[in-house]
Parts: sequence; C-alpha cells; structure tokens
Amino acid sequence: MPLSGAMLAVSAYGELTAALDMGTGRAPQSLSRSVSLGSGTGAGKADRVFSDRRTLAASGTEDLDLAGVLLDAFGATITFARVKGLIVAAAAGNTNNVLVGAASGSPWATLLNSTGVVTLRPGAFLAVGTGVADPTGYAVTATSADLLKIANSAGSTAVTYDIHVIGCSA
Repeated sequence: MPLSGAMLAVSAYGELTAALDMGTGRAPQSLSRSVSLGSGTGAGKADRVFSDRRTLAASGTEDLDLAGVLLDAFGATITFARVKGLIVAAAAGNTNNVLVGAASGSPWATLLNSTGVVTLRPGAFLAVGTGVADPTGYAVTATSADLLKIANSAGSTAVTYDIHVIGCSA
C-alpha cells in the first residue's frame, strides 16, 4: 500500500522589541524546516506510518517495538527499518512528565543513544525529522535495536501522549 502526502514540518518564531526614543525597535527571528516525503524507501521517501494516542498508568512504562509489532491504521503489522520522522506530544492535562528514550533491552539507540532520555513536561512535544537528501534516517534493527521506551515519570496519575512515526520498511 503506497504512502502519499507525507510531510514533516517544524517552525519557531520570536520577536524581540525595545522601546526607542522615536519608536520601537524590532528584531524578528524565525527558523522553519519542512520536508515532503514521496512513497518508497530511498532518500526523501517513506512507506510506513504509525500514529496513536496512548495512556500510561501511574509509574507505567511501555516499549514500543518499531519492528514487527505496531499496527497501522488498517490493522496491518508495521516493520520500520528506518525512521524518517518522529513526534511525541505529552497531553497538556497531564500532571506527570512523559519520558522518551531507549529501552533497557534492545534499545532503538540511533536517535538518543542507548541511555538518552527526553523529558516532556505537560503540553511539551519532541519532533525529529530527517532531510529529504538523507537516505538512511534513524536505523531500526529488528530484535536487537528496535524498542522505544515511553514512561510515566511518577506514581501519582496516568499520562496521555500522542505519537506519530513515519519511516521506511527497507
């Protein structure tokens, strides 16, 4: 089944202002990046998507197996060989943080190495994408380097997060 309309985008904007004698000085600053991915498995292409809203119990953790366990929107098993884009967004209503990192066994380490963890406070998100010229993306190795750990930082309440992964099967 071909993938169509895959796009990754991120944008940041800020404007510094200062009162001057004869007006207001402004220094707008912005950074935007986007990439449209065609259908396939080479540079600038993707053929797999996983997207879900998930909830973890207090102190809960889960290891998302990127190679052969997740299901796409039509119920077919997804095997990522490479990830071209990842977004994880913690719900604004969470009390605890959502932790994103490598699992203790078979960690998917090409993004955060084998011990890296990103803390997403309530309402925060993590967005990572590769450029259109990058043929590799973030490699996934089935059975030995394919688990992305998501954890609830505390034991008081459940957390909810959204996840979206775009990548290639080969």
